[in-house]
Amino acid sequence: MTLIIILVLAAALVLFGVYAFNKLRRADIACEEALGGIDVQLTRRADLIPNLVNAVKGYAAHERAVFDEVTAARAGVAKAAERGSVQEKAQAEARLDKAIFDVLAVAEAYPDLKASVNFQQLQTDLTETENQLSFSRQFYNDAVKTLNNLVKTIPWMFFTGIASVHEREFYDAPEGQEAPPAVQF
Repeated sequence: MTLIIILVLAAALVLFGVYAFNKLRRADIACEEALGGIDVQLTRRADLIPNLVNAVKGYAAHERAVFDEVTAARAGVAKAAERGSVQEKAQAEARLDKAIFDVLAVAEAYPDLKASVNFQQLQTDLTETENQLSFSRQFYNDAVKTLNNLVKTIPWMFFTGIASVHEREFYDAPEGQEAPPAVQF
């Protein structure tokens, strides 16, 4: 009888271990997926930038330094999206935010450009992308909160090593970049 009780307890522990392992791995995969959503939106925004730059270039050909910074910032976002850490992604995003702000500031000096249907559509697309990016950041941080709560609480914390799951860092905007720059036209 004692042997049966020991076997039942051992089986229950093994089953709980499998459950805990799977729960931690699912939470970790959810974080990876959410981080991928941020990458998608950053890439989408970076892809919109050349169109915006080309629209502004026709009016402000003498603003070469602004356009060069946009190109460099886009390259930084692509590199960070490919293999960067969460912090590197946030820094690349902040650099691109500043470059976008600079392009839009140049555009502000040209009333004909601001009235252009093409430019207005680009602004709308950019605004929609910013909203989706904000949602993606929040979704990622929610997934990280769920994972971190599991990793730091009993009984899940005992299975983190087995599941190769560890606490993740939140997606925080770099200081001074908590919100996208506001540009009024």
